Formats: sequence, structure tokens, C-alpha cells
Amino acid sequence: MQRSDFRCFHRLRVRWAEVDMQKIVFNGHYLMYIDTAMSDYWRGLALPYEASMQTLGGEMYVKKATLEYHASARLDDTLDVGLRCARVGNSSSLFEAGIFSGDQLLVSGELVYVFADPATQTSRPVPPALRAIFETFEAGAEMAEVKTGDWNALGRDAARLRTAVFVHEQRIPAEIEADALDATARHAVVYNRLGMPVATGRLLQAAPRVGRIGRMAVDRSVRGAQWGRHVLDALVQAARDRRDGEVQLHAQRSAEGFYRRAGFAVVGEPWQEAGLTHIAMVRQLQ
Repeated sequence: MQRSDFRCFHRLRVRWAEVDMQKIVFNGHYLMYIDTAMSDYWRGLALPYEASMQTLGGEMYVKKATLEYHASARLDDTLDVGLRCARVGNSSSLFEAGIFSGDQLLVSGELVYVFADPATQTSRPVPPALRAIFETFEAGAEMAEVKTGDWNALGRDAARLRTAVFVHEQRIPAEIEADALDATARHAVVYNRLGMPVATGRLLQAAPRVGRIGRMAVDRSVRGAQWGRHVLDALVQAARDRRDGEVQLHAQRSAEGFYRRAGFAVVGEPWQEAGLTHIAMVRQLQ
């Protein structure tokens, strides 16, 4: 087992509470590390777990978990937990895990999940859609598609995401979140392989040859997997296509780093809007 065998990794740092009297990671914590990596695996599939299982009509239950220990992890070690779906049977799926310190394999593991009826916990065949998602992900395929269009085409899905993030999660008043500018904006929505929207944003014409990106929202359960970056890149490209010279945005201060990594720079001083600190940012397109 090597690092190159895995497409999905979760990075963590060993905490004091996770080491035993031998000053190495207690053996049971490695299963916790793998379970944490499983959440990243679902994010990599662009699948909000709970909503996806409801759509698929079942749940994934662990049937068997085995570990093999090759070397020990110690306090403050940085570990990379690799996870892959190795095989999909009729009702079960075999996942393989590798816990690495650098290139050294410390622990290898196997987990057998059974797809089952959540009410009775009796097994069901793995849905063809889920089987295809596992197989195409491991083959290196893209797991989501960005669609751009007007409010008539994408408004329903964009509004649902924005309401969940801005109104319900951040408690921004609904009358502030929705405005008349949606009707003239260019919208982008990321859809996963179940057709579920997971991220959105919009592009306005702030002035001649000046675009303004806003209303960037990503489903909470799949954040951190670059789906927001897919939206941002699509909107920047839309601005280029109409020959804008620059793109502006008003970022929540907590997202400043995300936009900096995409080539945006801060201009001016921060301010408060809807109870949140914002900062103006700009990216030149020429």
C-alpha cells in the first residue's frame, strides 16, 4: 500500500488526548482517524451525506473493520489518512485505508459497509447511481458539473442553497439576501452526480467592463472540497467572456483567504454588513 494508491486524503495532527501510556497513539484512535477521513471522502464525491442517503433510499452501515499496525504515530505527528473504495459488491462496499506519516505507512485498514434499509437495517442492493459514483471517483473522473445561466434556469436551486447558508445558518434576514439583481445576473450552480445543487454564486455588471461576484454559497456538509472554487472560476471565466477588465467582490472576512488564493486582492478597509465583517477585493483580468 502506497500514498499513490489514494485519491482522497485527510490530514490531521496527533493530539495529547490520543496518546497512551507508551506515548504513542492508542490503537483504537486509528479507527476514529479513518472514520474522520470518510467524511472527506463524501465531500470529495460532492455528496452531502444525509441528503444523499435520503435520495438513494438507504444508509451505509459498517459491517466489519480491521486494522493492521506497521509502525506507531506519536504526539504532534502530522498524519495523512488515505481512503479508497476498492470494491462494490451486491449490497456491500469494501473501503481500504492507509495512515501515513510522510511516505511511511503506519496503519492499514479495511472497512466493509453494507447499504441497508434505515428502518429495518436489512441489506439492500447498492443503488446503481452510488456504485457508478464510487467507480468513477476512483477512476479519477470529475464528480460535479458547473452550470451557468440566468435566474429562470438556475434560480430555484441557487435560492435553496443561499437560503440554507445565508438565512438559516448565518441568520441574515431573507429580505436582504434576495434582491432584484438576480433577474439580470449570470448565475453558476455546481451539481453533483445525483443532480443535487451543492454550491452557487452570481456575477453582476457593476460598471462598464467591471464585474461583481457575490452570493457565493456552498452546502455546509461539502465545504472544503473546492466546490466553491469551481463556482468562482466559472464566474471569473464568464466575466472574461464578456471582456470585463476586472472583477470585484465583497467578501466576508472569514473567506478572505479563499479569495486571495484565487488571485483577489484586498482594497480599502473592512466594514460591517448584516452583522458580519466584509472586505472589498478585486482581481484584474488583463
